[in-house]
Amino acid sequence: MFEKKSKFDLTVIMPVYNEAKYIGQTLDQLYQQDYPMDKIEVVVADGGSTDGTREVVESYKNRFGSLKLLENPIKKPSSGRNAGVKNSTAPYTVVIDGHVYLPSKNLFKDIIETFKTTEADCLCRPQPLLPPDLNEFELAVGLSRGSFLGHKPGSEIYSDFEGEVDPTSSGGMWTRETFEKIGYFDEQFDACEDVDFNYRVWKSKLKSYLSPKLTIFYYPRSTLKGLWQQMFRYGLGRFRFSRKHNLTSPIQWIAGAGVLFFAILLLLSFMFTPVFGLFKNAVGLYMLLVIFSSAYLAVSKKHLGCLLFGALIFPTIHFGLGIGFLAGILEKFTGTTGLNNNRNRIDVNVIQL
Repeated sequence: MFEKKSKFDLTVIMPVYNEAKYIGQTLDQLYQQDYPMDKIEVVVADGGSTDGTREVVESYKNRFGSLKLLENPIKKPSSGRNAGVKNSTAPYTVVIDGHVYLPSKNLFKDIIETFKTTEADCLCRPQPLLPPDLNEFELAVGLSRGSFLGHKPGSEIYSDFEGEVDPTSSGGMWTRETFEKIGYFDEQFDACEDVDFNYRVWKSKLKSYLSPKLTIFYYPRSTLKGLWQQMFRYGLGRFRFSRKHNLTSPIQWIAGAGVLFFAILLLLSFMFTPVFGLFKNAVGLYMLLVIFSSAYLAVSKKHLGCLLFGALIFPTIHFGLGIGFLAGILEKFTGTTGLNNNRNRIDVNVIQL
């Protein structure tokens, strides 16, 4: 499937779309790594950016051992990841988004060393949403999403544990042989394609290892609209994942059931006056939980923004996930999409820089 020998040690794959504001900063961080750049292969898969992203990428063409700019006409992160894998040669692959913060200049060294010392097929990383230079709202989003009420309990992306793990929620680096064994990312997914792929890694009993040394900070959404869109995509992606593998995802089902419960109560309130009292009580209890969680975060994290914005952020997370999950149920019954376990194929046009 792949070329056996490569002059590169590591491939960095970046699926991007309209990242002109951040892509240069991210590429600078890659270039500043304490590692020979002629051993690093960077593959940027662009989903049709219109903001100058491609021009920024082209300006870095002489800084790496190889920099490829790929057209990703399907425009999904999954198809961008596949394009990167199929147009690279290094024995190890890491996926990095267009706007992240790398806290260590030894990331490339640590990735390769960890692969070699652990003999893992997949490496997992913490991905906290707390990079430097966040404004008050962004910091509140990052802290809220990292809390018990804002994210799946027990997820390794906020863990400082080191050792073998189930990679489903945190895998971000793979050996080339891993793709030979289980195939590519499923392009039916517009979100949670990594969850699906890593679950297949785990089901195949391939070794996965989590290390805090591999931490990458992701930037939280800067607006409620952006957060809502992200959570909706996650909710829909999680339903597709559960449907494909015949799994039950309690947290996602709770979010979907909660949204449906409030919607039914609201509808019945217009028909039966006593139900309106039940609806008000349910909303009141939910908001008390949200306010208590926001206040706890504000005190424990010493950030007043959690109290100021929590009443908006938590409902956006919960209802975004829930409505996205319900959209997946509707999708199932209307038959608007199909999921499969095939090794997906895409055609990409490559611009060698």
